[in-house]
Amino acid sequence: MAESLTLVALFVLLASAAGLVVVLRSRLAIEKLMAVQLLGTGGAATLLLLGAASAQPALADIALLLVLLSAFACAAFTLGESNGPDGAAKPDEPS
Repeated sequence: MAESLTLVALFVLLASAAGLVVVLRSRLAIEKLMAVQLLGTGGAATLLLLGAASAQPALADIALLLVLLSAFACAAFTLGESNGPDGAAKPDEPS
């Protein structure tokens, strides 16, 4: 059972990495935020699977911390976006 969980964890990690490469090629800030969310979700799933495979419950705590940090990054991005006087969002500025 541990081998199959490790194999699934590897698959989730590779799928997250492939999606991350595609999303990071974009120049839009919101898509970069989606990359952070994808990394948090895929990393947490990988850690949970590896924790179940190796019987180490501490990996579940680390996975929850990773998801929490990802959620805080999303909240910080949302609060950092300022709208103009008419309520319309500002366009992204190239970096």
